[in-house]
Amino acid sequence: MRLLIFGLGYCGTAIAERARDTGFSVDATSRYGASGCIPFEAAQDEIAKATHILTTAPPDENGDPVLRRYAIDGPSLRWVGYLSSTVVYGNRDGGWVDEDTPPAPTQARGIRRVEAENAWAALPFAVDIFRLAGIYGPNRSAFDDLRAGRARRMTKPGHCFGRIHRDDIARAVIAAMRQDRAPGRRDLNLTDDEPSESAAVMTEAAALLGVPPPPAIAFADAFPTMSPMARSFWAENRKVACAKTKAALGIEWLYPTYREGLRAILAQGRADGSTVRRGD
Repeated sequence: MRLLIFGLGYCGTAIAERARDTGFSVDATSRYGASGCIPFEAAQDEIAKATHILTTAPPDENGDPVLRRYAIDGPSLRWVGYLSSTVVYGNRDGGWVDEDTPPAPTQARGIRRVEAENAWAALPFAVDIFRLAGIYGPNRSAFDDLRAGRARRMTKPGHCFGRIHRDDIARAVIAAMRQDRAPGRRDLNLTDDEPSESAAVMTEAAALLGVPPPPAIAFADAFPTMSPMARSFWAENRKVACAKTKAALGIEWLYPTYREGLRAILAQGRADGSTVRRGD
């Protein structure tokens, strides 16, 4: 089994490590000359050898960068995965969506995601579209914001976000790759079981560290100083269900809520000395 990953970033690295642990030979591309990676412009031979291809690259204004450069085909290829985003569901005013809910993007980046999803899904293989909620994990969590002094405890009652730990992303992708499926599209939601307000997560992280949480800031007061990207995240409010995804893959999340995820990150960080110590 040969896996080719387009984009060996935060999630791609975790997926590659888990894939190797389960018997895959893994190659990956990089636009930035990362050690051990194939230059993005020189991946044609690896495409021809791959049995599985995963892309983590987001679309830009000109479409999907991988499909723009390559025809995805090969004599051994039987599975393709695309890491997308729950932004495709658009704003639901706090309502629930699931894997069968039609996309209704309300932002340009969501529209580009839907177009990229459809382009990948048109390939004649088993294609899994993974719609990711907010990604967190080691070196990318509320602990890092607290340590850097940039943490904010934004309050907007009733506005919830879904999250997914990097390790659960890797587990879900590997579980999907190992299934024997007929050609066709499948939409999977990678999000935890408890969409939660941002302030609750920051409060929990501070409590775990034994430090005071940052002062509460009302969303309306913070809005003028937000970046356009931050405003776009807060512009939509939806809760994303994932029960059908877990059933299809035969898994449960290691970290079903942010509480378990934060505790695991803290334990790992303290073991390797990379997390703020209690009272710092």
